[in-house]
Amino acid sequence: MVGLLLALAWGALKFQVALAGFLNGESIWSKAQKQSVIDLDAYAASGDPAELQRFQQHYSVLIHYRFAREEVRHKHYDYDKVANILREDNAMPDAIPVILFIMRYLTDAPYVRDSLAAWRSTDTRVDEFQEIADRLQRAYAKGEASRAFIQQQRRIIAELNTYIEPRTNEFSLMMARGAAWISRILFGILAVTGVLAVLVWLWLARRILSGIRGTEERYRLLFDSAADAMFMIEDVSGEILQANRMASVWTGRSEEQLRGQPFLELFEDNGARHKRDRHVSELKHVKGGLRPVEMSSNVVNWGHLKVRQAIVRDISERLDMARERRIASEAMASVAEGVIITDAMRRILTVNAAHQRLTGYRVKEVEGKRFDESRRMPDGQPLPPTVWVAVAEDGHWSGEVQCRRRDGSVYPEMLSISVIRNVEGEIEHYVAVCTDITDSKAGQRHLQYLATHDALTGLVNRTEFERRIAEMLLVAERNHQAVAVIFIDLDNFKLVNDSYSHAIGDKLLTVVAERIHRHLPASAVAGRIGGDEFTVLVGQLKAREDVSWFARQLIETLSQPMVVDGYDIVLSASIGIASFPLDGYDATTLLTNADAAMYSAKQEERNTYRFYTPRMRADANRRLLLLTDLRRALEENQFQLLYQPSIAFENNELLGAEALLRWHHPERGYIMPSEFVPMAETLGLIRHIDEWVLDRVCRQVSQWNSEGVKIPRVAVNISAGWFSHPDFVQQLTSTIERNGIEAHQIMLEITESTILQLGDATRQTMSSLHELGVAIAIDDFGTGYSSLAYLKLPAVAYLKVDRSFVDGLPESAEDASIVQAMVAMARSLGLAVIAEGVETEAQHEFLRGVGCEEGQGYLYSRPIEAKNLGELLRQEAKPGVARLSLVPPSSSS
Repeated sequence: MVGLLLALAWGALKFQVALAGFLNGESIWSKAQKQSVIDLDAYAASGDPAELQRFQQHYSVLIHYRFAREEVRHKHYDYDKVANILREDNAMPDAIPVILFIMRYLTDAPYVRDSLAAWRSTDTRVDEFQEIADRLQRAYAKGEASRAFIQQQRRIIAELNTYIEPRTNEFSLMMARGAAWISRILFGILAVTGVLAVLVWLWLARRILSGIRGTEERYRLLFDSAADAMFMIEDVSGEILQANRMASVWTGRSEEQLRGQPFLELFEDNGARHKRDRHVSELKHVKGGLRPVEMSSNVVNWGHLKVRQAIVRDISERLDMARERRIASEAMASVAEGVIITDAMRRILTVNAAHQRLTGYRVKEVEGKRFDESRRMPDGQPLPPTVWVAVAEDGHWSGEVQCRRRDGSVYPEMLSISVIRNVEGEIEHYVAVCTDITDSKAGQRHLQYLATHDALTGLVNRTEFERRIAEMLLVAERNHQAVAVIFIDLDNFKLVNDSYSHAIGDKLLTVVAERIHRHLPASAVAGRIGGDEFTVLVGQLKAREDVSWFARQLIETLSQPMVVDGYDIVLSASIGIASFPLDGYDATTLLTNADAAMYSAKQEERNTYRFYTPRMRADANRRLLLLTDLRRALEENQFQLLYQPSIAFENNELLGAEALLRWHHPERGYIMPSEFVPMAETLGLIRHIDEWVLDRVCRQVSQWNSEGVKIPRVAVNISAGWFSHPDFVQQLTSTIERNGIEAHQIMLEITESTILQLGDATRQTMSSLHELGVAIAIDDFGTGYSSLAYLKLPAVAYLKVDRSFVDGLPESAEDASIVQAMVAMARSLGLAVIAEGVETEAQHEFLRGVGCEEGQGYLYSRPIEAKNLGELLRQEAKPGVARLSLVPPSSSS
């Protein structure tokens, strides 16, 4: 009995020591929680990695204790694993069994239940500490930890601590009270042991009863703490005899409400019989919800009753995982790219349907084979080890490979390889996604072709042509050969666009390109470098004159009629030739010099070719300087207007004048419009020049009017660019009104091509001019691609016969017939005819005889200044004064 008492005393002492260890464990958790807050706040403020490391150490203690708390609740748990974790966190070894015992079996004991509830209430907030630490670590690593960001994180830490700290204190308080309560129990046990020493039999009886009671409590504890719903059912009637806590939670009924209820009525498919094997069903909640469950049952003897014990397990998570796996499987099967999944040795486990379509291999044919065996790099070599090093280090690799199909053919493939690792970080699987890039590579080749070739004609563009020149020059220099660059420009191509349409012009350019390409010498390259400009590169020459035959052939073939959409179009070409090494050593110089030679051919004769000479470069430089000077001409008032009278054939009456523009260059003197107007059109200055001319003419007419000398009309030449501008009529009206003249005193001279450029706006513009009172004269009539329909447009009142038809009068029968036809046609349409370039009395008499109303030319007067024209107008106004004499004045203007 004494030994028994000593044993009891020793056991009580050991238990007291264990309780002290239990309190020490509580203290470790509390301190770790508080220190985690301190360390995390310090790390947020300073970004010191040492603070972060200390936080991770204390935070791991919180996670370990939580793991131990939850692990012991399982029916079967790894005791050694849990005990080792607690030992690593400095728990007293002797206290570990008691700690585990209390957390497993005494969760409902006084104070312990409240203590654990306070502990569990902090779990989600404690998890947020790690999230905050991760955010801070990423922000500091990227240098994005702003002051506002840090303050925000510290505020969150403080808020979490505000929430956790009182619950931590409550946990500690309840644990202390629980320990005190257990200590009192131990004290009572020691007291009882004295009584038991006397009343051994009572002690034995009480011990037996206590054992029975403990067994029942442990059973109840296990029964109620089970993660599954458990029911004890009377086997015959099917009524519930007993249910655990989880059954109450899942059904929404208390145990008292469940007791006596038919078990099958708790399920949606209550017609199904409960069986010994597993059965999937849906458990109903009293409020109407359904929970997918799996039920298993077996019959046991419970006293004199046969009782069926049913275990109902929630399978929601399992069904969700199955659904996710099904979705992933369906997604893999439906994705357009081929997908390969392999093991760590790159042996194929499965492929999707797209892979079978791409390669022709069925799943069974590739299972177990290394997927990289059928793939090579673009140069035909196997995938190098660097691919797998990159995958291992970076987690992925992508690049172009060549893949072999089942039929032996090869196609280009974009291969992307990723890895899947296990919890230890080891590679478990490779996932490869492969895409057939045959079409995209063809698209790349097409884009490369477009980058180096003209989209309209298919010839190489300027950039590629210059690159070809550079390549050919290297070969020629090495082989001591000559290279020729031929520059081809179509004559009067703009007239084709103006007369027919740009669409016809584009088709014509393709025909020209075909003819040039058809006659190319061997190894020659043809290009289109812009607009109607073509180039040809010819190599392997002994001298540049060796390409003369080719130039003549080009001129001949390009001068032959070309049929485009039913139109017979006749063109000519001007060609310039520069060669290496005589005329240049690089692509830019050769192209520039060939261009200069082409310009010389166009200026001198057209429909011919010229070899480059240094003088041509000087002429080109002079034109370039002239372009520069032209920009300053308007600013420095270098333009001047002269007026050429228009005389009535019947009585030599002065009916008006044509304003003619001259450029009085400070160094070169007078420059004719034929030389600078094309440059002005190129620079976009022609509209400003037209506006200047119209304004000066209106001013001059206004001045004559104010002097009492009223001129019937002054003709102003208008460019196509300004005439087709949407604001032209408005600005013309404004200029006339601003100068206070009558609209009929201004006549506009435009060419046939100018009318054609207006397109759909032609009639509207002509109607507006007609309403304004401004007449239109068609200049150079008969020299372009005529469309007689525009002669019926409003405002068209005059036709001007070009001097090219007047020069041959009256000797040329052809010119005479053309002029007679023009006059007859004009009369039938109610139009007046003005002849240009009348220089002889014979021409005057002929034109008067065929009915031409007016004429201009040196026979009557050269272009004169405004003051001289004013004197003529004054003389005309005097009664009895003779009309303008048919004697050209001696002026040299």
